[in-house]
Amino acid sequence: MMIISSVSRRLFMAVFSAAAALVPLCSAHAEMSAWADNEGGRMRLVALAPDAGGKIRAALQIEPKPGWITYWKEPGGNGIPPQVTIAAGSGVSLDAIGYPVPKHFFNGAIEDIAYDAPVTLPLSLTAAGKAPVAIDALAFIGICRDICIPFQANFQLKLGPAIQSHPEEEAILQAAEARLPKPPSADFDVTAHAMSPDRKTLSLTLVLPAKGPGESPGAGKSAPDIIVTGPSGHAFTKQVGGKRDGANFKVDVAIGKLPENYDISGKRWGVLVIDGARAMETTLAFE
Repeated sequence: MMIISSVSRRLFMAVFSAAAALVPLCSAHAEMSAWADNEGGRMRLVALAPDAGGKIRAALQIEPKPGWITYWKEPGGNGIPPQVTIAAGSGVSLDAIGYPVPKHFFNGAIEDIAYDAPVTLPLSLTAAGKAPVAIDALAFIGICRDICIPFQANFQLKLGPAIQSHPEEEAILQAAEARLPKPPSADFDVTAHAMSPDRKTLSLTLVLPAKGPGESPGAGKSAPDIIVTGPSGHAFTKQVGGKRDGANFKVDVAIGKLPENYDISGKRWGVLVIDGARAMETTLAFE
């Protein structure tokens, strides 16, 4: 079980605020910004022109240096999730951030959910009106090795007409979208879930995919990696008593301390399941 404490967030944000002015503005009159550099890596913004409905496909490319990591949306003990903020009044709004399948890292008692290689986070944006579109985005991530360094950059992109071809940007976005967890399917899903009355245990029943081509003989036989995301700042990964019976897998996930007076009724939690080469992400609704 991992909890990102408010104290950790405040400390991280305090360092971030002090360092914010050190990162330059990265602007461009195209669909790809210049790279912003940091001691632990670099990042840039990629976008395509709005479609007829005003929807913009974009992405934040992050490239940690060897030995460094950057975080997933619920990162673990002391990390902080990526943040993208679009300038108010710009005529562009951020609808969603996509997160490719992360890795689980263990260093003694410290557990991180992160990326140790280049990763691209798809962004779904909407432009209001039909005037020429300019994206003014502030990106903030944590990038860590022995310590975490706050990394902030401001990106400005002026998007050209949609009739123009941008094969490099298209390839970057398509590759990023291909790395996202898949939605539930008939052969990979959470078929039942229940929270114990004391809210200490979440019981899950899953159907898991058959072994795929190229996977080792043992693939798909052990327990999948399960990451349950509850209230903001909380991720739960400790499995208890998992049992696999063919395609079916039943397991309890230990739920640690929740926020005081937290009422789970009506809430929706997330769950990411990684089994061999496949990953599925869905939501759990609580009555």
